[in-house]
Amino acid sequence: MTNPPSARAARQLLESLGRSGISHLARPAESVVPEPEDSEMPIADADADAEGGLGEMARVVATCRRCQELAETRTQTVFGVGDPDAKILFVGEAPGADEDRLGEPFVGRAGKLLDQIIVACGMQREQIYICNILKCRPPGNRNPSPEEAGNCREFLDAQITAVAPEYIVCWGSVAAKSLLDSTETIGRMRRKFFEYGGAKVLCTYHPSYLLRNPSAKKDVWEDMQMLFADMGVTLAGNR
Repeated sequence: MTNPPSARAARQLLESLGRSGISHLARPAESVVPEPEDSEMPIADADADAEGGLGEMARVVATCRRCQELAETRTQTVFGVGDPDAKILFVGEAPGADEDRLGEPFVGRAGKLLDQIIVACGMQREQIYICNILKCRPPGNRNPSPEEAGNCREFLDAQITAVAPEYIVCWGSVAAKSLLDSTETIGRMRRKFFEYGGAKVLCTYHPSYLLRNPSAKKDVWEDMQMLFADMGVTLAGNR
């Protein structure tokens, strides 16, 4: 089980974001890290909100050039969408061609299937916060490299900190392995909860995998039933 970021790690994240140009980041009161007396980096205004913090981060990400190849080949960055105070946060691996064109995660064929899953769970897309491990499309839709995931990690952690979800769903092995620093297969990571940043983490198959393997839809539905059962909600029937 992965432990949430330590106070030192959180402080380093904030300092790093400050060097990138972010001076204010909304975080839940219980996770506020005391500011060291010798630091010049302001953490967050007491009245700052998650939406404002995420908007500020998105503007910084839009000009990021840490990964030269991605910066040179992208149309635009794809930061994240949804409710900044969402109870559930979805994490995918990286933008595809449609996402790169529209600037929003999960909007292609896999995204439409994800929308169907969300509706089947009795929710709307706007009630969830959705993002990816990478904020730029890898050329040819290849998997993110470890270096690219590392370059983007502080932005992902900042999103998680700002939203402060109770649950995180990792869609696919790339997202699950990256977030939880695991080498396990997605099949072995299913049907159990992990922990990250104070949230319960559930791992399941990526919607693009379901498009190639429709029989796995029942497995994802079982995972969704497990998630919502933990939330005290029963999802009836098979999908």
